[in-house]
Parts: sequence; structure tokens; C-alpha cells
Amino acid sequence: MNSSNLPTVSVVVIAYNDAGLVGEAVSSALAQGPVVAEVIAVNDASSDGTARVLDELAAAHPRLKVVHRTENSGGCGTPRNDGIAAASGRYVLFLDSDDVLPPGAADALVRTAEQHGAPVTVGAAVRRELPQRHDVPWMPGLYTPGDVIERPADRPELVRDTLCVNKLYDRAFLEEHGLRFPDGRFVYEDFVFTSRVLAAAPRIAVTGDLVYVWHVRRGAAQVSISLDRKDVGNWRARIEAHRTAARTLAAASPVLGSACQVKFLEYDLRMYLRELGKDPEYQAAWWTLTREYLGTFTETDIASAAAHARWIVGVLRATETPPADVDRLTRLAAEPPRLLPPYAVGPTGAPVWSEELPVELDGLAGLPVAELPVTVDAEPAGRGAVRIRLHDLYGRLAEADPRTVQLSFIPRAGAEPVLAQPIELRPDRNDGWIAVLPFRLADLAVTGRRQGLRRMQAWNVGVRVECADGSSVFTSLRPGGRLLRRRALPSSRYGVLLAQPYRTGAGALALRLAPGAEGALYLVRNRLHRARAGRGAG
Repeated sequence: MNSSNLPTVSVVVIAYNDAGLVGEAVSSALAQGPVVAEVIAVNDASSDGTARVLDELAAAHPRLKVVHRTENSGGCGTPRNDGIAAASGRYVLFLDSDDVLPPGAADALVRTAEQHGAPVTVGAAVRRELPQRHDVPWMPGLYTPGDVIERPADRPELVRDTLCVNKLYDRAFLEEHGLRFPDGRFVYEDFVFTSRVLAAAPRIAVTGDLVYVWHVRRGAAQVSISLDRKDVGNWRARIEAHRTAARTLAAASPVLGSACQVKFLEYDLRMYLRELGKDPEYQAAWWTLTREYLGTFTETDIASAAAHARWIVGVLRATETPPADVDRLTRLAAEPPRLLPPYAVGPTGAPVWSEELPVELDGLAGLPVAELPVTVDAEPAGRGAVRIRLHDLYGRLAEADPRTVQLSFIPRAGAEPVLAQPIELRPDRNDGWIAVLPFRLADLAVTGRRQGLRRMQAWNVGVRVECADGSSVFTSLRPGGRLLRRRALPSSRYGVLLAQPYRTGAGALALRLAPGAEGALYLVRNRLHRARAGRGAG
């Protein structure tokens, strides 16, 4: 069956004040070929040139229909609902004005839907960091290409995929169940819509094709809702969206409802906690709001969450205000998680959070080595070397007998990691293990250039610890202050190499390397841009 014989798709594009990007989104939908019978662009009463851009495109492309709202809805749900109401195709596909559909996306989705008679079809999506064009897969491993899921309750982990844009919907299915987005100013409307879809118990077919490119512009003047987490109101909105989704799912299937609660503890809670920041007013408001919501969770749902999430919940419940060591909690919520020392034990000898908050770290004894939230400190050890100290964790690492440690430099632009030679660990007289590792940044810059990394190179730095029992654990480095000094290094290849070690928001070591004059100039310009952006955000 060729594309011209396939049932047709209505692509619904929503736009608000996005004149500079909406044309690319609409063009990517029109470029899907004859399988897309119409593109319905809903202009949510934009005040910039969005209306003009859409009208000009519609004059040139008969398949483009434009709906102009006279009043702004305040959210994304109402314009999507308008698009569904205007659609005439067999299937509906959603697209945001700042994203794109990759070539062949609609064709792949429709073919899979028709092959399996599925009201809902899902494909692969990526978050594309711009301007680097670094693609991060969305929910890797959640779906198996070619799979057909007869009932969502058979795969409760599907509640973790809250996107509506990576899926194709049979329009008759939407109409039969009255499936719509929440109207008006409702943030995280995807959460509610996807919960309503899963609650309707559709057969879901999976294609391995890439069907959606989600553009992430962190330097934009107006960042997307999912990135705008500096106001506690964003967290409140996410909680309300999750509360609504969990109720919807629980009414249809207790299994899905419980899975939704566990997802909140293991994913949403950790994501916001690791970005808690230093503002005491925000911390206090976030802490109070989170404690109130956790009070609605059952003990069964909390016990079903992973160990790290249970420990976080335990600390939150144990104190009405953020503790003095709240930074330890944010590091535990990071990826990979780290539990910073000191390590305390309770009256019974069981591991606890701290002497002040004796929250038992239940499940620690049963965690595999790969999941232990170990901490590795790093300090400079002379020219071209770094000294690391691996902390034991209540004796769990000692049981596995750590033998070697290997530095790993992971490019943030998506190229291949650079692995250093494994170095033998030595026991430290103060408990734990130490090693001195080569830290040759000039050699790293050369490797980065060979991989196509130009101008400024950005690297995350981690270590893999191999143990005598065959187990291993990977974690990031906690940098000491002296390691974070900027430096200019002589380079026979580039003349000069500017190196800027820094601490990420999660407290881990990362690097910016600028080889040669071009790289140095780019690094300076990038710093000025970030400084101006920071002043603007304030």
C-alpha cells in the first residue's frame, strides 16, 4: 500500500506568538506527503506576526487550514480541542509550533496503525537541544518496536510517557470516548489527556521510526513550560495535573492509578528536587507544597517506589522545613544519584539519613552495586592529574571490594564518550579508597576535535568503579573548589587551550574546553551571553 492509498491524517498545529518558528513546523507537516490530507493551524490570538505567517502559508498551500481564535485561551488544551473539532481525517496527529515532524513520520504511524487495527499508535521521539542539535531519546526502552499492547493495564509503566505529540489517534476513538484536553489555563495538559486516553483502554501499536522532534531552546527569551521551573507555581501546576491524571487512571484501573503515583515519586519529585536551588523562600514554599501532596499518597504506593525515592519521601515527611543538609537531598535526586557523607546509623545499627533526622534508609542492603548512590570527591593533584576519593557506603562497597576506577568524559553534544585507562584504587586510611588519575585536557580537546566538536567543547565527567566480585558502578564527580579554577593551558596544536571546569546544577563536575583563538573567542562570547540572560531572568 503506497502513501496515496493510506487513510489520511489531520495534523493539528497550535501556535501562540511564534511567528519565527511556526512556518518550519507547518512545513514539516505539509512535507509528510499525501497521507496528510490537511494541516490545521490554530492561532491562539497571537499578538505578533503569527497570524500573517499562517495566512500567507495557507494562500500557497491548499492543505493548510487556519483557525484564528479571537481570545487567547491561556493554555495549550483549548486550541488542540479546536483542531480536533475542525479535523476531517481518519487520524489526528498533534504538533507544537516550535517543533517538527521528521520525514516519513505520518506514513510510518499510519502504516503501523492499519497493520494492527490500533486506535493509538506511538513512535520514537527525541528532545533536540539547540543550537547544538544534540538528540536525547524520550523514554528510551519504554516501548519495543513492533509491539502491540492489547490493554494499557498490561503495561502500567506506560503512564510514564505523558506526551501527546508522539502518538497517532484514530479520530473515531477520540469521539467515541469524548477524549479532549482540559480547557483554559491548564498547565501540563498532556498529563490529563494521556491519562484519559489510557483510561479508555485502547490497543496501542508501536513503530520504531522517529516520529517527533521536540526542540529544546534553553537560551530562548521565553522558555517552554516544561523548562520554566523557577517559580513554585510551576510545581503547583504539575502537582494538580498529576493529581487529576492519577484520579482518572485509578477510576479506570487501580494498577494504572498506582503506577501513576509511583511515577510521580520516582520521576517528577526527583526532577524538581534536584533543581531546588538556593533561594530559601522558594525552598520553603516547595517543601510545604510537596509535603502536603505526599500526605495524600498511600503507604502501599510509597513502598512500591524505588529505594532512593522512598528515602527522599522519608526525609520530606520527617521535617516541616528544609533541613540544614538539604543539598544532600538534591544530590540524591540527581542522575546518577549520590548520597553525600557523613553516614549515620540509628539506635538499632541500621543506616539512617542523619543523626538529626534518623530516617531509615530501608532497602539499602538489597540494592545491587550498580544502583548504589556512591560519592566520589575530586581534587587537583598537580599538573595534568586529579586525585579522587571513593567513599564507602555503610560497608556496601567494601563487600564488593572496589579494585579500579576509570575516568569517563561524556560529550554533551552527543559524540562518543572518551574513556581513560583504568587505575588501581588504594585503601584510604580514613575509610574508602583513593587514586590519582591522569587529567590531560589538551589530549581530550584533540580527541573532541577528531569527533567533530568545534569551538567550545562541553563534557560531563564521570567515573566507573570496577569491583572484585564483577560488579561495577558509574557516578559523577563532586569537585573540590581548587579544581574549578579556570586556566589557560599551552598547546602545541592550538597554541592555547582555555579550560573551564564547573559545577553543574546537580553538583557534578563538567568541563568547557575552548581550543585555539576561535574557541577562546566563542567561550568568552558564550559567557557574556549567559551573563546577560541571567540578568534578564532576574
